Amino acid sequence: MSKEVPLIYIVIGEESGDQLGARAMRAIKQACGGHVRFAGLAGGRMQAEGLSSLFPLSEIAVMGIINIIRQYPSLYRRGMEVVEDVLAKDPDLLLIIDSPEFTHAVAKRVRKRKPELPIIDYVSPSVWAWRPGRARKMARYVDHVLALLPFEVEAHKRLQGPPCTYVGHPLIERLDVLRPAAGERGGLGAPVLLVLPGSRRSEVSRLLVEFGGVVKLARERYPNLRVILPAVAHLKELIDEGLKDWPVKPEIVLGEEAKFAAFRQAHAALAASGTVTLELGLSGIPMIVAYKVDWIVRQFKWLLTAHSIVLTNLVLGHNAIPEFLDDEANAQNLAHHLLPLLEASPERAAQEAALSELDENMTLPDETPSERVARIVLGALPK
Repeated sequence: MSKEVPLIYIVIGEESGDQLGARAMRAIKQACGGHVRFAGLAGGRMQAEGLSSLFPLSEIAVMGIINIIRQYPSLYRRGMEVVEDVLAKDPDLLLIIDSPEFTHAVAKRVRKRKPELPIIDYVSPSVWAWRPGRARKMARYVDHVLALLPFEVEAHKRLQGPPCTYVGHPLIERLDVLRPAAGERGGLGAPVLLVLPGSRRSEVSRLLVEFGGVVKLARERYPNLRVILPAVAHLKELIDEGLKDWPVKPEIVLGEEAKFAAFRQAHAALAASGTVTLELGLSGIPMIVAYKVDWIVRQFKWLLTAHSIVLTNLVLGHNAIPEFLDDEANAQNLAHHLLPLLEASPERAAQEAALSELDENMTLPDETPSERVARIVLGALPK
């Protein structure tokens, strides 16, 4: 039975979920005049919005298949704690955010023991890329999926997943930060190259050597090239060590503010696959994308069903951004495709034209992403 003041239980598994959760909480409170309570798991941002976390998020924030396998006993135990807490607190709605390996395990167990509880999943797993059968299984324990990417709505319909609504990517709320003001991005006579080797230790370790070779070839062709490498603080030491062998040292910048300031100056980018490709696309920066995986994951590449690993390509519906995987992601190959983007060229013009389509594909007409999330969540509460 619904309480006088509804209780929404939120489950996240990592930092990205904390960011989305905090914005959602803020929008929900604004939409209902604060007439709501929250419980669950939270990082610092969600705690600042008033949610006291069941236990520290760091205890379950695990990246990579191998690490998940290694820590499975601990993750399982913590997951069961969350399930028992959901049942004890008897909320009006369960909102799971991203981190499907953890949050979906919680949702499945809650659905078995409390089938009447509405469950909403904010951020769809990549059912369009691999393991498409997950979509149909999700329909058994998820009532509604809130998708960050517009093509995911059709994917869930095609794969017989739960009802799905595109709520907008949070990046479209930050276009003023991503895009340059007048005069902020200079001319191609003094090109600026962004180097983005990833935000995970494994990504940086696999790509930094090849990226250094690309930068060397780019500087030989463009002597006045400026190179900026936005880094995450916890990988700064690893990056510094990797740069010792680079013949051309980039400028390293730390923090999100400095990163987006670099975006607003850059003319082209060499990036690891990930959300950063969408950031670059919305900023209007032509790019090439590389990715290398460990030998275990390579054995399962045949399971990939998407036409691209680049989010920008997936949103556009065609492969406008060149991408290079594993052995193809070598310095000579990457440089061959990157260098034309640092000058006025047909390759650069083609990418700029494609990137101009992103706004039409991603922008919401009358709401921000957070407002749409709040409207759907509040609408799913028991009457």
